Amino acid sequence: MASHRKWRPAGSRMAVIRTPALATAALTSVALLSQTANASPSAEPKPSLEEVEKKVNDLYHQAETATEKYNATKEKTAKQQERVDALRDDVAKRTEKLNSAREELGSFAAAQYRTGAAAPDTATLLLADDPQDYFDQTQLMNRLTTRQKAAVDDYVTEQAATTKKRTEAAKSLETLSSSQDALKKSKADVQSKLTEARDLLSKLTAEEKARLAAIEKKKQEEAARKAAELAKQQAAAEAAQKAAAQESSSSDTSTGSTGSTGSTTTGSSSTAKADKAVAFARTQIGKPYVWGATGPDSYDCSGLTQAAWKAAGVSLPRVTYDQVNAGTTVSLADAQPGDLVFFYDDISHVGLYIGNGMMIHAPKPGAYVREESIYYDGTSAIHSVVRPA
Repeated sequence: MASHRKWRPAGSRMAVIRTPALATAALTSVALLSQTANASPSAEPKPSLEEVEKKVNDLYHQAETATEKYNATKEKTAKQQERVDALRDDVAKRTEKLNSAREELGSFAAAQYRTGAAAPDTATLLLADDPQDYFDQTQLMNRLTTRQKAAVDDYVTEQAATTKKRTEAAKSLETLSSSQDALKKSKADVQSKLTEARDLLSKLTAEEKARLAAIEKKKQEEAARKAAELAKQQAAAEAAQKAAAQESSSSDTSTGSTGSTGSTTTGSSSTAKADKAVAFARTQIGKPYVWGATGPDSYDCSGLTQAAWKAAGVSLPRVTYDQVNAGTTVSLADAQPGDLVFFYDDISHVGLYIGNGMMIHAPKPGAYVREESIYYDGTSAIHSVVRPA
């Protein structure tokens, strides 16, 4: 019996056999492509704890730098506001005086009109805002008495002065407006740095925060060790200085000579002021750091040093950039209690030295006024030491 199976070419038969394998591979490829397309973009690698710490410290440093700029701008703006207010008061007083003079001139003109000494238009011109052109006419000036001429001269002079003051006030107001804009920008800059630092810290886990605290503790221990070394050096230097002074005193006594006590008196006075500054700073320990604050409830770094020396009767400038020039620069080895210790190349931080390598300062946002080693951020961070008195 003949077969009823339909004949197929060999190639078609092979294709039918391979189809399941090809389909599986194709489906797998499509699935992989689909997964790739639907997958979210790979997240950036999480920074290490050390990188977070460095970034936060950098942000705090930038915030403190911006704070000092804000303080300087705020002080400048306040002075400009005082000048604008003074000019406005001056212009108001001059305007009042000018109006009185105008009324007096008007009474002269009215009197002359009633007596027929002047034409009707004289009164109108005398009451005008700028009657100078008419006053310069010889015919009218000849009719005026000595007192009236003096009144005209006073009026003209006062009018010129008032115009000048008004112009000056307008320019000062423009300068004030520019300073206020700069103040707003400085404030926004500080706040943006602080917000970024807080955001970074908020993303840390409890374990990471603990590790960060351990790193900070290790830094503090190293800073304390360096402070102790400096204290020993200073103690040795003071002992040597005292021995030299005793030897010099013995030598003077044996030769019968006496020295001047003027320098000793001056030194005692300076020490007394420094002691008052340190004593004041100690009473501020525990109060919060607030940028731009000058007390009495909170401080930033330069606000604290300014307030401390003010308590000792010494007026310091508001910002670190000016405080660094408000005294005599001394070496770190010669630092004494009351001296100002400045930090970083941009002189954006300051603390009050209290001896033994320690200082009292308002450290940074989120912290409180405290005693701390001057090496809290490493030896290289120390910029200079200045003695205000």
